[in-house]
Amino acid sequence: MIAYIIRRFLFIIPTLFVILLVNFAIIQFAPGGPIEQIIAEIQGTAVGAGARVTGAGGNEASGGGGGQGPGGGAGDSSYRGAQGLDPEFIKELEKQFGFDKPLHERFLQMLANYAVFDFGDSYFRDQSVISLVLDKMPVSISLGLWSFLLAYTISIPLGIRKAVSDGQPFDVWTSTVVVIGYAIPAYLFAVLLIVLFAGGSYWQIFPLRGLVSEDFDEMSTLGQVADYFWHVCLPVIALTIGAFANLTMLTKNSFLDQINLQYVQTARAKGLSENRVLYGHVFRNAMLIVIAGFPSAFIGMLFTGTFLIEVLFSLDGLGRLGFESVVNRDYPVVFGTLYAFTLLGLVMTILRDITYAFVDPRIDFEARDV
Repeated sequence: MIAYIIRRFLFIIPTLFVILLVNFAIIQFAPGGPIEQIIAEIQGTAVGAGARVTGAGGNEASGGGGGQGPGGGAGDSSYRGAQGLDPEFIKELEKQFGFDKPLHERFLQMLANYAVFDFGDSYFRDQSVISLVLDKMPVSISLGLWSFLLAYTISIPLGIRKAVSDGQPFDVWTSTVVVIGYAIPAYLFAVLLIVLFAGGSYWQIFPLRGLVSEDFDEMSTLGQVADYFWHVCLPVIALTIGAFANLTMLTKNSFLDQINLQYVQTARAKGLSENRVLYGHVFRNAMLIVIAGFPSAFIGMLFTGTFLIEVLFSLDGLGRLGFESVVNRDYPVVFGTLYAFTLLGLVMTILRDITYAFVDPRIDFEARDV
């Protein structure tokens, strides 16, 4: 097992390299880089997610604009809308953002910095990428944690009940609910909740924006708790729906596989009660695959599932930060978060395999190729 873990950790290095290389290459062809954004602000044509860029010479610009990516050369003809601007000013901008260097040199410098977790500073905010991520992380963790707990609390008992009553009316109508939940994307379900319960067209029951109210600090402790749950109710429900459907069917199918095995028939033949058979024998074996998926499911709900939900509910978390960074071409934030979350995801995959081996010693990863 030790040799397998070492091989998997070594495999992280080329995986990260390829992911960063592909995304770095793609971004060179994306229009509307930070230089174009400053030019667009100067020309009065800037549009974007509302973030601001500080350019050379103290010029500030809001995100947006079009044109060539950061691979363009110096001079006013290399950027859309730059006609009439001083070429020296364009060169100063390129030097400030590092675009005066060749592509391969910039990429290698990025790899060297990322190796020591130096992600640089945001183009749009006067903060480092690490401090930005740490500032936004509590919101995403809050949503992901409650969604994770709610999904597992509902799905495991429901999946067991569906397995026991397989083919019966309860299984049929709950399967219909599960299929609907699986078919509806989380962001579309969030829009439905907003329309119905957040003043979209019908009832104004829940707030539409923020994680807490503006007068949160003036409330009592009990009032703060109630206000917090009042705000997270709709986002958490929207995030839970997809994970709830997948996990319910996973639990049901896992239990069905175990119920049909010979050892269950033997336990019943010995006169054991159905509950003793189900929870004393089947549960332990059937839950292996569910338990082993905890690490990756938890990380997935924390970081990857909140993207559009945070945007829709105006929650200032990692999802919204990523959205604004992509829209405004905030390359340090885009690549820094891509590197950090990819690395975290790869480590969680290894942790998942270790969990599999821990909960079921029969699993031998040494016999597998990486």
